[in-house]
Amino acid sequence: MNGSTVRAVKDWLAGNDSPQRIVASNGASTFTLGSLKAQVIALCQQLSLRHEMRWALCFEDSYRFTIGLLAALHAGKTPVIPGHCRQSVLEEQADEFDGVLTDVSLHLDCPVFALTVETESVADAVLPPIPDDACVVLFTSGSTGKPRQIVKPVRCLDEESRWLADRWGTRLQGCDVIASVTHQHLYGLTFRIWLPMALGLRFDSRQLLYTEQLTSQHRQRRYVFISSPAFLRRIDRALPAPLCSLIVSAGGTLPWLHAEAAAAWFRQPINEIYGSTETGVLAWRSRETDTVPWQLFPGVSLRRDEQDSWWAQSALIPHALGHKLDDRLAFDDAGHFQLCGRHDRVVKIEDKRISLSEIERRLLDLPDIADAVALQVTRPERSGIGVVLVLNTPDKVDDLPNLKRQWRHELQKWLEPLAMPRFWRIVDVIPHNSQSKRAWPQIQELFHVAR
Repeated sequence: MNGSTVRAVKDWLAGNDSPQRIVASNGASTFTLGSLKAQVIALCQQLSLRHEMRWALCFEDSYRFTIGLLAALHAGKTPVIPGHCRQSVLEEQADEFDGVLTDVSLHLDCPVFALTVETESVADAVLPPIPDDACVVLFTSGSTGKPRQIVKPVRCLDEESRWLADRWGTRLQGCDVIASVTHQHLYGLTFRIWLPMALGLRFDSRQLLYTEQLTSQHRQRRYVFISSPAFLRRIDRALPAPLCSLIVSAGGTLPWLHAEAAAAWFRQPINEIYGSTETGVLAWRSRETDTVPWQLFPGVSLRRDEQDSWWAQSALIPHALGHKLDDRLAFDDAGHFQLCGRHDRVVKIEDKRISLSEIERRLLDLPDIADAVALQVTRPERSGIGVVLVLNTPDKVDDLPNLKRQWRHELQKWLEPLAMPRFWRIVDVIPHNSQSKRAWPQIQELFHVAR
């Protein structure tokens, strides 16, 4: 399969495909191209009558998400894709969108359209064309701790699907796409929705959370499994593996022990993707050995600046200068590379990007805390977030268990579970060095001296 056979988003609902072709399923029901088109038309007509331009998509179900995505694009609106559906954070981000399309219960101070999969047939209507300059808006953790807006032209997402079809097209043919990752982030959006829709493949609209859901797939069908390293690490290998032609992992490091075990279970090596929300896919590797290097996708170029940082340029990055990478890279003579750590203050825990700056900002909003620093604490059993705190009133340290309960109650309104602090230290002053910068060795030592 080559890039010329891959449909751009403007053509997903056009062409000569049978209206009866199944585009998605959820285990209990299947959804056809004809029903998808009718539901997109119905919602597009509603949105076209509205003056609001930026519509947030907050969905648990990927089929309903696809309805919202296509309806917004065909109506000339801008889909805004928060990385979550948490009401308290959406309230804080309210200036990023004018309305919400959703399949969960949300109560916000803007129009909220609840989508179902039932709609009246309006198949005779004509969809307006998607504008050539159409974009979607995603978010990623920034150095300030606040979610940072990333504007992604749909032409970049179309091009990304062509790249993936060029790389794995023959293995994708005839497969259903199943995934353990959410469509609310770029990786899931690209691999579990954009790619199957571009190639005419069926996708499962449910996010798989447990091995039992993965192994309950129909035994007569072949699958592409879009996963995270965290899911692959937790697979119950006592259960039978589904028949997968391709397993893709992205979003974090997959330790060789788990890559090897997962490959033996699937009887397929795990294919890893390196990239980010800002860049799209940059490189890939088939994890057949521990230290197999990364290979750039054709069309990606890297350049080094005077500060020893790498900049990526490609057709997937809509900026002439490209994008500065957070990672340190080490190249071999063949032009392949290894990852050698990060420059920024975003860490990966269970393959999720966790902003340490965001955690610190939330801690400093609490009335008892005068200063705070967050860091990743690695223990043999599990990594987690550690925090070092200076209290406004030092004598309150005697009431620490009660304070921590109060703090956790407040923090869980803003932070996802993996970002919640697991290790707590109270000090009189945050350690600093002679340049008045945080003294990281001394801060880290606070968690290694006492468990």
